Amino acid sequence: MHRLKRLAVIGALAAALLPATSAEAAVTPVQANGQLKVCGIRLCNAQGKQIQLRGMSSHGIQWYPQCLNTASLDALANDWQADVLRISMYIQEDGYETNPRLFTDRVHNLIEQATARGMYAIIDWHMLDPGDPMYNLSRAKTFFSEIAQRHNGKNNLLYEIANEPSGVSWSTIKSYAEQLIPVIRQRDPETPILVGTRAWSSLGVSDGATETEVINNPVNASNIMYTFHFYAASHGTSYLNALSRAADRIPVFVTEFGTQTYTGDGSNNFTRSQQYLDLMAQKKISWVNWNYSDDMRSGAVFTQGTCPNGPFAGTSRLKPAGVWIRDRIRTPDDF
Repeated sequence: MHRLKRLAVIGALAAALLPATSAEAAVTPVQANGQLKVCGIRLCNAQGKQIQLRGMSSHGIQWYPQCLNTASLDALANDWQADVLRISMYIQEDGYETNPRLFTDRVHNLIEQATARGMYAIIDWHMLDPGDPMYNLSRAKTFFSEIAQRHNGKNNLLYEIANEPSGVSWSTIKSYAEQLIPVIRQRDPETPILVGTRAWSSLGVSDGATETEVINNPVNASNIMYTFHFYAASHGTSYLNALSRAADRIPVFVTEFGTQTYTGDGSNNFTRSQQYLDLMAQKKISWVNWNYSDDMRSGAVFTQGTCPNGPFAGTSRLKPAGVWIRDRIRTPDDF
């Protein structure tokens, strides 16, 4: 199914000559798919069809809110044709812990902005340092309780409850998830929940482990997926193979990746990146790219100084990684 905005290139005259169909009426990703759910080891739409979402992550909303305005979000939805926006709220690093009310309200607003444009929204609890999610468990319960209470009537959300755990065992991450998920479920029984994995959401690979620790000891909850992050210039065959194996056993969502090194900077490896994208297309693994900002690093899609005034549509203000990823998000959806 192609969205109406993709058909718009046919022109107004051709559109006027075509009878309205249900396919054309579903003009946004959310209208096309409705409430998402985990079915088996895949992400499925309201009709039970396995689908793949593709989109962008914000940079930290404490640093780059100026890159998330009306014009840039319009461009993400309409020009980039993204299915999903990941709202990246750091907890430390001058983020949520410094002003919980400010940052919770900022997330509320961005949820409404994504919803108005028919995009899915990942609410990213961007814990990074310290890497133990338990350090922020009380904060997470407070934050997600409010988010879930206010937005439980929406059908376009996913909750990512631990961005990149590090320095802790899988059993610690599992325990964190099993304490937080029931708090969310009391207020929102339907939204899929995305659980971070060990060693910066590498399924343990960055610590020399494998995906089997998750497969053999899964989180005791339903309608959940496990996250995997990669940076193509740093993470080669062993990571690619782990993702492939894991996706045949458990539900996986790539909530962050880059074409550069794990710092989000440096040279792009588009060849390796395409291998990942081909695998994710084959197995219908949804993905989100890092990041939709004008940070100086090569992984930020816009050239410095683009925000807040743009232009955000087209390619005139895009870095090489931005041109590459925009082109791949714009390829027709499989729904």
